[in-house]
Amino acid sequence: MAGGKSRRMGQDKAWIELDGEPLVQRVAGVLAQVADEVIVVANDPRYERLGLRVVRDRWRDGGALGGIATGVGAATHDVVLVAACDMPFLAPDVWRLLLAHQDDADVVIPRVGGEYETMHALYTKACVPHMARAIAENRLRVIAFFDAVRVLAVDEAELRAVDPTLRAFTNVNTPEELASALGA
Repeated sequence: MAGGKSRRMGQDKAWIELDGEPLVQRVAGVLAQVADEVIVVANDPRYERLGLRVVRDRWRDGGALGGIATGVGAATHDVVLVAACDMPFLAPDVWRLLLAHQDDADVVIPRVGGEYETMHALYTKACVPHMARAIAENRLRVIAFFDAVRVLAVDEAELRAVDPTLRAFTNVNTPEELASALGA
């Protein structure tokens, strides 16, 4: 997911480099380790230079939910891993843990600190019509459609078994968060 406006960062987060690699490319690289297809949902043509399939956001005013619905709807496979481009420390083992539950629900989602990690979750195609309905009704919170599908929350204890510090859930929205994430 690379459709945000990056207002708090002051520059496009996706292209900020970490260890000489743009964040969006780092995210795509991790996803490529556990998925057959990597899609970037973005309206900016710059993403095409990544050599990945780029899909324009179908619901431009749909916020994160619109971006997720666009990506899940455009995916070739039924099970879709969704990640934000501002998560520099994604871990293949966390994705494998979520995938191990793929037959148990339509949404397999980490819950950290009591909150769903909506931009680091597994969604199936069964979610798309419910997402579209929520968007049409201007209910744009990502969880707005959860009552219409089967949701499995993966809690911290299970997540910590593969990511003891939960670093995979770090996202960077501000220059301060980026500096903190990098240990500066």
